[in-house]
Amino acid sequence: MNLWLIPVLPLIGFAITGIFGRRLSRTAVSAIAVGSVFLSFVWVLRVLAGMSTFEAPYVERYFTWFRSGDLSIDVSFGLDRLTAVMLLVVTGVGLLIHLYATGYMAHEGGYYRFFAFLNLFMFFMLVLVLANNFLLMFVGWEGVGLCSYLLIGFYFLEKFATTAGNKAFIVNRIGDFGFSLGMFLMVITFGSLSFDTVFPAVEKMPPETGAGILTAISLLLFVGATGKSAQIPLYVWLPDAMAGPTPVSALIHAATMVTAGVYMVARCWTLFTHSQVTMEVVAIIGLATAVLSATIGLVQNDIKKVFAYSTVSQLGYMFLGLGSGAFAAGVFHIVTHAFFKALLFLGAGSVIHALAGEQDLQRMGGLRKHIPITFWTLLAAAVAIAGVPPFSGFHSKDAILIAAHHHAPWMYWVGVATAAMTAFYVFRAIFLAFFGEYRGTAHPHESPPAMWAPLAVLAFLSLAGGYIPVLEFLEPVFPHMEEEHDILLVMFSVMAGLAGIALAYFMYVLRPGFAGALAARFAGAYRLLYNKYFVDEIYAAAIVDPVVQGSRSILWRGFDVHLIDGIVNGIGHRSHNIGALMRMWQSGNIRSYAAWVVLGSLIVIIALGFGGLR
Repeated sequence: MNLWLIPVLPLIGFAITGIFGRRLSRTAVSAIAVGSVFLSFVWVLRVLAGMSTFEAPYVERYFTWFRSGDLSIDVSFGLDRLTAVMLLVVTGVGLLIHLYATGYMAHEGGYYRFFAFLNLFMFFMLVLVLANNFLLMFVGWEGVGLCSYLLIGFYFLEKFATTAGNKAFIVNRIGDFGFSLGMFLMVITFGSLSFDTVFPAVEKMPPETGAGILTAISLLLFVGATGKSAQIPLYVWLPDAMAGPTPVSALIHAATMVTAGVYMVARCWTLFTHSQVTMEVVAIIGLATAVLSATIGLVQNDIKKVFAYSTVSQLGYMFLGLGSGAFAAGVFHIVTHAFFKALLFLGAGSVIHALAGEQDLQRMGGLRKHIPITFWTLLAAAVAIAGVPPFSGFHSKDAILIAAHHHAPWMYWVGVATAAMTAFYVFRAIFLAFFGEYRGTAHPHESPPAMWAPLAVLAFLSLAGGYIPVLEFLEPVFPHMEEEHDILLVMFSVMAGLAGIALAYFMYVLRPGFAGALAARFAGAYRLLYNKYFVDEIYAAAIVDPVVQGSRSILWRGFDVHLIDGIVNGIGHRSHNIGALMRMWQSGNIRSYAAWVVLGSLIVIIALGFGGLR
C-alpha cells in the first residue's frame, strides 16, 4: 500500500518550497505546494480503492525507532475505517484550502514561506492520523502545534500576530504535558505505546466506575485533547488564532489541528469507555464549552471571530457526542463540520478580500449585490451549521443530540438551546454582511476563480455531505449504541435552529435598530459577552502575571542574580582579591624582593630563637 507516501508527498513539497522557494516563481511554488497535496489525496483514493476489506486494521511497520529495555517503539502506520475517514477529510479539504490560498495570498509577501508551512502542516497532521502508536501520534501532535505557531504568527512584524502565535504555542504545551504524562503512565501500566498492545490489554480489564489507572490515563489524554481541540479551560488560544491569514484559519479549524483532539479520543474509545468518570467529564466539558463559546459568539463583530467561536462550540458538540458514547456521530460531525467550517472561513476570507482587508461586520452590509457567489456559498454553510434539514449539519448534529438525550436528557435540552444560539449568531453575521445598506468605504469586488471555485465545491459538500454514509461506514469500528428514534427530539432541535434564524432576521433585517437598543438596555450582560467573560483577563491576573512576576522576582533576581550569580561572582571577587595580594609579592622590583627576604629571614630567626629559649 505504501502508506508512507501519503504524508511524505507534502513533506517533499515543504522541502522544495522551503529550500528553493525564494528563487522560484509564485506559479512554480503554487504548483509544487498544491500538487504535492493533490498527489497525496490521489494516493489516499488509490489506497482506499485497493482495500478489499476493512475488517482488520492494515499495518505497515517500517523500522524500529528505538528500544529501551522491554519498551520497543516502531515507526509504523495503520489504516482502518476511522483512519480512512480522517485521511479523506485532511487531504480533500486541505487540497481545496491550498487552491484557495493561491488566490488569497497572491499579493502577499513571504509567499513561498507560507506554502512551505502549509505543506508541513499537512505532513504532521497525516502522521498524526496514520500513526500506529502513541509516540508517533505525539510527533504529529507536536508538529501541528509547531505549524500553527508558525502560521498564526505569519505576519511576524505585527505584534498581535506574534502574541497570538505565542499564546497558541504555550497553551497547547500545557495540554501536551497532560498527554505526555498519560503516555508515561501507559508505559508503566502496559509496557508499550502501541495501539496493537494497549487497546487489547484495556479490553481485558474491568471498566472503572471510580478512580483507577485507566481513569488517570484517559483523563490525562483528555487534557491534551482540551488543548488541541480548544475546550475549557484551554480554549482561549483558538479565537486569537485568527491573526494568521484566512486560509490558515480554515486549515486549523476545519481539516487539521483542532480535529486532532477529537480524533485521538475517538481512536482511544476502548480506553475512554472503560472509565465512567472520564466519559462524564468529556461530555460535560464538551457541553459547557459549546454553551460558553456560543454565548460569546452572539455579540462579536469581527467576522472571523464569530466563526472562530462557532468552531469552539462545534468542537464542544463533538466531545458531547464522544462523552455520550456516540463516537461515530462525533466523527461524522468532524466530516460535516470540515465542509461547512472551511466554507465559512474561506467565505469570510472572500468578504475580507472584497473589502480590502475589512473584517468588522459593522462596516459591511448589502454585499450580496456585489459578491453574489460569496453570498450564496456562505449561505450554504450557514444553513448547514444551523442544522436546517436536509443539509449536512442537520444529520451529524442531530445524531449527537439524540445520543446526548439517551445519556442524560438535560444535556439534550442544553444542546438544543446551543443550536438555537448557533443559528442566531451565524445568520447575524450573514445579515450584517450581506443585507441592508453598505456601511463601508472600500469598493467591493468578487474574488477570482481560484478562490470562488473551492467555495463552490465546499458549498455542494455542505449541502449534500450529510448523505455520505459515514455513520454506517464507522459502525463496525465503535461499540453499538442503543439508539432513540423519537421524531419529536429531531423536531425540537430543528425548530430551535429555525427560531434562531428568524430572530436574527427580525433583529438585523426587519428591525435593525432593535439589537442596539437591546444591548443598551442590558449593557452589563452585553459587556460581559463582548469581552468574552473576561476570561483572558482573569487568566492574566490569576496565572500569567503571577508566573511572570514570580519568575522575575524569585527565579531571576532572587535565585539567578543573588544566589547563582552571587556565588559565581563572589568566587571571582575573592580570587581577584587574593590575586591582588599575591601580585604584591611578584612586583619585579629587586629592592622589594630583598626587603621581603630580609623580613622573612628575621621572622625565621626570631622564631628559631624563641624555640631555643624554650
